Amino acid sequence: MKKIFTTLVALFIGIVALSAQDQFLGNWTTISDKTGEPAGIVDIYKDADGLFYGKLVGTYGEDKSDVGKMIIRGMKYENGTLTGGKIYDPEADKLYYCTIKYDAQKNQLDLRGSLDKRGLLGRTQTWIRK
Repeated sequence: MKKIFTTLVALFIGIVALSAQDQFLGNWTTISDKTGEPAGIVDIYKDADGLFYGKLVGTYGEDKSDVGKMIIRGMKYENGTLTGGKIYDPEADKLYYCTIKYDAQKNQLDLRGSLDKRGLLGRTQTWIRK
């Protein structure tokens, strides 16, 4: 009986952890931290390697040259946050360290791109579900 209970608890914890990770998946509208306007649409997905990636699948401007580019690379889920990867800024043509947090109350992502791994020197954008 004790083994069955332990197995059920482990299964429940696994399901909760998977559903928490799933909150990051899907299409997100990026909001420019400079203008406050929608800028692009990013599809975040989990690859076979277990890491999260994001591809630019649309823009709100006329310039479509960056559509199809991988902008989120190698993020891992850790303690409710995607971390350990990089984000590409097409405007600056640079890679930055990245941390992504999901805000369940607002159903949005708070994405921090920074020059340093700790996130001290950078900026934060809000992405809303498409």
